[in-house]
Amino acid sequence: MNSAVELARDGDIAVLTVDSPPVNALSAQVREGIAEGIRRAEADPAVKAVVLHCAGRTFFAGADISEFGKPPKHPNLPEVIDIIEAASKPVIAALHGTALGGGLETALACHYRVAVPSAKCGFPEVKLGLLPGAGGTQRLPRLVGPEQALEMVASGNPISAKAAKDMGIVDEIVDENALLAGAVAFARKVIAESRPLKKVRDLDDKVAAARGKPEIFDAFRKANARKFRGFQAPEYNILCIEAAVNLPFDEGIRLERELFQELVSGEQSAAQRHVFFAERQVWKIPDISEDTPTLPIKKVGVIGAGTMGGGISMNFANAGIPVTIVEAKPEALERGLSVIRRNYETTAKKGRMSAEDVERRMGLLTGSLKLEDLADCDLIIEAVFENMAIKKEVFTKLDAIAKPGAILASNTSYLNVNEIASVTKRPESVLGMHFFSPANVMRLLEVVRGEKTDKKVVATAMQLGRKIGKVAVLVGVCHGFVGNRMLEQRQREANRLIMEGAMPWDVDRVLYDFGLPMGPFAMADLAGLDIGWSRETSKGETIREILCEQDRRGQKTGAGFYDYDENRNAKPSKLVEQIILDLSAKKGVTRRAISDQEILERCIYPMINEGTKILEEGIAIRSSDIDIVWINGYGWPVYRGGPMFYGEQVGLGHVLERLREYEKQFGAEFKPSALLERLVAEGKGFRDL
Repeated sequence: MNSAVELARDGDIAVLTVDSPPVNALSAQVREGIAEGIRRAEADPAVKAVVLHCAGRTFFAGADISEFGKPPKHPNLPEVIDIIEAASKPVIAALHGTALGGGLETALACHYRVAVPSAKCGFPEVKLGLLPGAGGTQRLPRLVGPEQALEMVASGNPISAKAAKDMGIVDEIVDENALLAGAVAFARKVIAESRPLKKVRDLDDKVAAARGKPEIFDAFRKANARKFRGFQAPEYNILCIEAAVNLPFDEGIRLERELFQELVSGEQSAAQRHVFFAERQVWKIPDISEDTPTLPIKKVGVIGAGTMGGGISMNFANAGIPVTIVEAKPEALERGLSVIRRNYETTAKKGRMSAEDVERRMGLLTGSLKLEDLADCDLIIEAVFENMAIKKEVFTKLDAIAKPGAILASNTSYLNVNEIASVTKRPESVLGMHFFSPANVMRLLEVVRGEKTDKKVVATAMQLGRKIGKVAVLVGVCHGFVGNRMLEQRQREANRLIMEGAMPWDVDRVLYDFGLPMGPFAMADLAGLDIGWSRETSKGETIREILCEQDRRGQKTGAGFYDYDENRNAKPSKLVEQIILDLSAKKGVTRRAISDQEILERCIYPMINEGTKILEEGIAIRSSDIDIVWINGYGWPVYRGGPMFYGEQVGLGHVLERLREYEKQFGAEFKPSALLERLVAEGKGFRDL
């Protein structure tokens, strides 16, 4: 045996224990140890059955991702699984923690499975752009039927031990604190009752029942079409389950292997694995160690009960932290609290929380009309109108009211946090906490570190982000921080493109087909074209101003860049087309045909260029942090890995060449950043920084 796997005996039961912290990943050493352990147990005439179990906090939590893309080491997982399944003595898997991916595949190769009540199992591979590649897609439907197998492999969500028992994955649930004893007792029962070696590969009744019924798969595809749009892996998972139903086991395994290899070497899985690691990396801040003390946050104050303030308050109530919400007018406060209640009640109607949960969370929210009521809060977040003079006025008052040591945060999207902090006597306690709308749904939180913000304050905000279920990304101070600063580049080009020859629906279609949830003009219509617009100062100089002047303010008025029917379905507008043609003519623009490729490059490449400037200025710590901002805050498709990762995939040299070309054609906005030019000259990428 080896240092990761130990073979012991409990009477006539061999106990094969794997101990490979932190999560017992199925590394080469672990695979070797399991194969050797099964062989030894087979060769020992005194052994009647084998229990496979893991030390530490979990059963195998999956394959060893660090081995992906490297030369294979034998035995590979499919070989180990065949060795287990072909054993002439019953092998019982003892599950605790999580049996995920390759871990569940290993368990399915065993002849029986027992689990503690808290165990979970699942196939999360689809979230990494993959499919279970060691027989999981062929064995699972033979145990649970194709419908439930489809749900498990295409969603990637784990199921509880009880659900696994009901489905037939788990044979018995044993005492939470006596897994090994329970598994050994179960093994003795199998021997005493002379139970057969149940090889999942030989089961046929569940898959036979679905043969000749392609409608099962068609209905599943149709029901999930929106969720799966653009992703390769869900479709490949579905094809494998279809193969389990329609092909002999070995042929199904061959197809599974073929499709797995295609995915693992493809761009989408590389992007999804990048995102997986980037989300873990985001919490690491070079100059703030993990043991930096944080400040206790037992009570939070939020100024503003509008869309943002209400959504922010819900995050803290959801985490069990009491919130005092302050508004200037009683009707605004009343409206804000009733919107929060309505949101919770809608969630309860969908069965995602109980009526008691609704009341418990509402009970944590206190409305007030006085800033003075925030005097005992540990953290106060200002969510008022995006105007520097108003923000400074609020922070001047807060500085006088808030207790010593309280953190003062601004939910600003663009404004200079250092300037806001300058009106207080405690700039070290001030930072930005930029939530994204709707704040109770969107995962991203940009934590904006001011030049005087104390490290303890930064560490507290990051930790709090995790506590309220956000992906917190630390950024520096500049106009628009990371996300909105890059978004401005795209918006500028989108508006230029429609003046030069494209139509709003052309630009939107290209970006939607690229994988974004919607294009810039559909997005503007959804948000409302009149945000920041005023009739008094409007001069009819842009398409947006003209549309607002004509009361075409987006979906809420039934018309914006698009015309909307009563169900808010959009269709291209002849009127808008004419407005664009007229304004182009008035400004002396000679319109031309613009290709989809040009639309894509002009919307995306300036964002990559801006992201490079952000890195150059130290506004973001890593290029992968920028990717996480865009994936969690702006709907960038996960399977494209974020704008910086995408830039590396298409080639930084290519991006640079196109930017230079566009700079010649359209001017200085396309001027490549010095860092981009240096990286290309040195043959390096963002990961080399």
